[in-house]
This record gives sequence, C-alpha cells and structure tokens, in this order.
Amino acid sequence: MEKRLIFVTSPPACGKTKLSKKFATELKHVVYLDKDTLIPLSKQIFAVAGEEYNRSSEFFEKEIRNYEYDVIMDLAFEALKYEDLVMVNAPFTREIRDDEYIRSLRDKLAQADAKLTVIWIVTDPEVCHQRMIDRNSDRDTWKLANWEKYLATVNFTIPENLRDPEDEASLILYYNSTDEMAAESFVKLMEYFKDYD
Repeated sequence: MEKRLIFVTSPPACGKTKLSKKFATELKHVVYLDKDTLIPLSKQIFAVAGEEYNRSSEFFEKEIRNYEYDVIMDLAFEALKYEDLVMVNAPFTREIRDDEYIRSLRDKLAQADAKLTVIWIVTDPEVCHQRMIDRNSDRDTWKLANWEKYLATVNFTIPENLRDPEDEASLILYYNSTDEMAAESFVKLMEYFKDYD
C-alpha cells in the first residue's frame, strides 16, 4: 500500500478539525496529528516570555510559529515509519504556496516511499467569520477584533501549485460553506482512499 502524508489545510475556521476527525474516524489505519495540540506549549512560551497571548503577533511569528510546524512534521515523518496514512491538521499558510518547500517535502517523502496529499477546504470567508465567532476561542480574539485587517492577510484562493498531474490525489478540494456541500465533498473524498482498509 502506498504511504501518504495528508495535509488537511485551509485558512482558520474553514472546518479543518471537524473534517479531519470525521475523516480519521472513517479510515481504518491512520495516525492523526493536530497542530493545535501544541498550543499549551506555545501558551507557556508566551507566559515565560512575559508576552500577551496573541498568535497573530510578531513574537509568535518570530519565536513560536515555525517551531510548531517543525515539531508536527517531525512527528509526521516518525509516524510514517509505522503507518501508511498520516494526517496533519494545520493551516500550512505559507508552506503550501512555497514551491521550494513543497518540492523539498515531496523529495523527502519519496525517500520514505510516500506521497503528499493536500485536502484544501474551500469555504466562504464570511462563513469562516461566523464560525470563528461561534467557536469563541481565545486564539481568535485578535482576529475577530481586527477582522478586516486580518482578512487582508489571508489567502482563500485554491493553491493550484500543489496539483501534480501524475497524481490525482495530490490536491483534493473539499467544499464546506454549507452542510450539503460538505456531505457531497466527503463522499468524493472517501473515494480517493477506498483502498486503504
């Protein structure tokens, strides 16, 4: 069976966690990793540094963000040694649009006899806004208080650079602005992984 590293990604509040957990439950053998699991460690770094907890701050960008990604990717590659499917739930905001990063990642995966699948969640920004309000999380405090400023920094366009013409599962689109769209997309998504049982 072909090994796959699966990114479930999108801007915040598009529905990554809900989809990831549902998808992981349906798959027979998968390691599920959520970058948000690292948030308690990040909060401690903010506290020890005497910084306000703000995941949109310069401090977070400089001292925490990239390390979170490094750790979750190290865990993912470790898991690929033991399981065919490893799923990472994280925004990968910059990484997925960085062609060099993706090339390097695919090369590293090839050495592990694995391929990359990115599930990109397509959601209307205003739907994300409402979901962010509804989930009432402290990680969104700054975003909600500065919505227009925050929105200007987020790219909701489909990252077509991820599509590999030789691998139909390289980029899978999951439409999630309504429950009906999500249900239809989930059926299509499962078709790609029907042989993993």
